[in-house]
Amino acid sequence: MTKRMMTRAAIAAALLCGTPAFAANTSVLPGAAAIAFGAFEPGVQAFYQARGDKPLWLSQPGAIDAALSVLQRAPLDGFAAGPELANAVQSALQRASAGDLTARTEADRLLSSAWVRYVRILRTPPSGMRFEDASLLPAQRDARSMLTEAAAAASLSDYVRKTASVNPIYAQLRDAAWNEMQANGTGLDPQVAASLDHARFVPRSGRYVVVDAASARLLMIEDGQIRDSMKVIVGKSSSQTPMVASQIYYATVNPYWNVPTDLARKIIAPRVLQDGTAYLKSHRYEVLASYDENAEIIDPSTVDWKAVASGAAQVRVRQRPGADNSMGQIKFPFQNDLGIYLHDTPKKELFAQASRDLSNGCIRLEDAQRLGRWLLGRDPVQASAPEQHIALPQGVPVYVTYLTAQSENGRLAMLPDVYGRNRSASGAVVAAAY
Repeated sequence: MTKRMMTRAAIAAALLCGTPAFAANTSVLPGAAAIAFGAFEPGVQAFYQARGDKPLWLSQPGAIDAALSVLQRAPLDGFAAGPELANAVQSALQRASAGDLTARTEADRLLSSAWVRYVRILRTPPSGMRFEDASLLPAQRDARSMLTEAAAAASLSDYVRKTASVNPIYAQLRDAAWNEMQANGTGLDPQVAASLDHARFVPRSGRYVVVDAASARLLMIEDGQIRDSMKVIVGKSSSQTPMVASQIYYATVNPYWNVPTDLARKIIAPRVLQDGTAYLKSHRYEVLASYDENAEIIDPSTVDWKAVASGAAQVRVRQRPGADNSMGQIKFPFQNDLGIYLHDTPKKELFAQASRDLSNGCIRLEDAQRLGRWLLGRDPVQASAPEQHIALPQGVPVYVTYLTAQSENGRLAMLPDVYGRNRSASGAVVAAAY
């Protein structure tokens, strides 16, 4: 334990004995501390009134140390005011130990206000993330509810550490970044800050899938542990895989590949104009009359392919199931309006490449059957008929994110920012290799 920590612990221990409750005097608090402690947090005042003005943080040994440690490194969590607020709490504790009875109340309530602000930031969705399922949005709660939950914990210090851990991916990355900053005396790299922001919204518990487009890997997470992982192929820089949160409810065996309209324009139509409709037959493509579920198959010779190629007309093209189908043997749809799926692929050789930003936006799976077994709890049923849907026992969230900073055996590692999403303060792309 450091000298600072010993001093803080000694002060807190001395203050555990009861003292009369006083109304807070915010005039003695500096800058951000006065703001956090003031009328901007009415829920904090209501919480203390409901508990007869009894202290929260001073009521349990170790709770103050745990909370202040979290606040000191809170800039990594996106809470820049954390260290200043921690210092203000320590200053109030010092004054309280010197006999200022009002400072004890100030310290406890100031720490509560800081904690509320900190937790709200942890639960703020990252910019650029599409939440296709509203139930996956991080829940924001009022100050009184947050503090009531904290007060009900069997161990307040354990509760603080558990809340601040956020999720296993985030905790490992933040620890690696913090250790490097302490060892090198450096500030927070903007690329690391962006990756932390992109990882922060993933839940701490439950069963879910994470796809990281930066490393082109998929993680299967359960009970706070990474149970399995595999390589994936993600979108090119010109057709980026988006950051999205959604739910997988079923798998589709023997899927059709419904060709996106832009690919029908850029790839299919020019080949038909060059090779004729024989190109469609050799690649097992069908042309449909509309985008309705039960649309009829039509004669491709009736389509104005020049208009399709120029973008003046659209046409629905799908590829029949089979060994050469771009969806492979199985796909895992999830709600989004961009036509993004997790799916099998016949081109397994591409997973040997170091850089796997190769697709038109969809996520190709190294081992789709293995993911299917984890999602379904059994081997996916094989079928001969096209488009056979298999319901999952319950929906499994999928979070597609972008983490160009990684934790590699406890050390910080950087990936190229292929999508140009994580930039330095100067606007230049921050990119490095392992």
